[in-house]
Amino acid sequence: MPSDAAVCPYCGLDMTTSDTPPAQARFDQVNSKSSPPSGKRSMGWLVKIAAAAIAAILVLAILLSALAPGSNVPSRNDAIPEDAVKMTSANDVFKPVLHSSEWETPVAMPGPFNTAGAEDSPFITPDGNWFFFFFTPDVRVPVQQQLTDKVTGIWWSEKVGGSWTEPEKIVLSSDVSLEGAEFVQGNTMWFASVRAGNYGEIDVYTADYANGKWGNVKNAGTQLNVDYDIGEFHITTDGGTMYFHGAKSSTNPDYDVWKTTKTSGGWSQPVQVPGLSTGSMEGWPFVTPDGNEIWYTGWSTLGYQGPALFRCIKNGTGWDAPVEIVSNFAGECTMDADGNLYFVHHYCRSNMTMIEADIYVAHKKVSASATGTDGIVVADPLIVGLIPNFDFPFNETVRESFFGRIIALSTR
Repeated sequence: MPSDAAVCPYCGLDMTTSDTPPAQARFDQVNSKSSPPSGKRSMGWLVKIAAAAIAAILVLAILLSALAPGSNVPSRNDAIPEDAVKMTSANDVFKPVLHSSEWETPVAMPGPFNTAGAEDSPFITPDGNWFFFFFTPDVRVPVQQQLTDKVTGIWWSEKVGGSWTEPEKIVLSSDVSLEGAEFVQGNTMWFASVRAGNYGEIDVYTADYANGKWGNVKNAGTQLNVDYDIGEFHITTDGGTMYFHGAKSSTNPDYDVWKTTKTSGGWSQPVQVPGLSTGSMEGWPFVTPDGNEIWYTGWSTLGYQGPALFRCIKNGTGWDAPVEIVSNFAGECTMDADGNLYFVHHYCRSNMTMIEADIYVAHKKVSASATGTDGIVVADPLIVGLIPNFDFPFNETVRESFFGRIIALSTR
């Protein structure tokens, strides 16, 4: 990909303007009209791989021995080119902008994570002890080089004694392959992969963690990879519902959020999630561990550049209207059970060319609340972000917030 292109080479988002539609392939609907339109072919960073990467797999078969799991994986820093620029908040033209008083100001994630390369697609387990991300050393190189550089792919770190270990690459194939878009539940990791033997260009797989390593890699099957052709997804804590992105319709390729529920025979026929569709893009869904919030990545509606993070709160059987929480090239969020918000931030020049990407974190405040006149502290995530610093006094213990949102009240 040319270095002056305004499209992220691994997440597929057009970075040109906030109202530019995502740079994604326009594919015809491959299933029946009752099935969700294809989402995986333009799945996050994998959108740029498609058929070219499949062809590269065949051409590069002679490199299999060099790419075997037993071969040495270079360190991320050694793989980053010498002319790479490490960005910081000090020289960031488009700093992330937070529109909620529930979190601290977003900062680059501390610890051994961010480099002058591109860290993307973060995922943290609810207990906050495992952290995963996608890494590629140079966003300017074509995907064929990423496929064989031994470094590009999924990396992870464990929290030991309160500190993060040095991230290690997870090798998931002895063949030429490229993985990303990871989701982890328990000891099972779901991920997307371009490799020989796929049903399509990009398939979803699972891997299990046992005896200190990831293995037992299995294709997730034809229902998800062919019939539904799912895009990037998140599964609820109980394992019963999968939310994923796919095209809004066969004639509108912008993403929408769909859901399917677990059945005795697999997964139910997907349906679009009511209340989330805005007529623009809604993709890369994340569901909070308690199941009460859906977050997604879409184009900013507040006049900021590029993608932004939106939150929808459950209101009984439905969802409240989306609220923009973080703007300026912010996307693909993940969250631990304490409510700390992690996301990828793309550093771009003023002409919208991309430089690199880092993982950011906005820590949940100890008490994101408004204090009533009687001393009761009321958590009000529903209204912060819409009306910052809004004091909503309560004179008695009330369990149901306005707009029907259930809130927990605690006395001080």
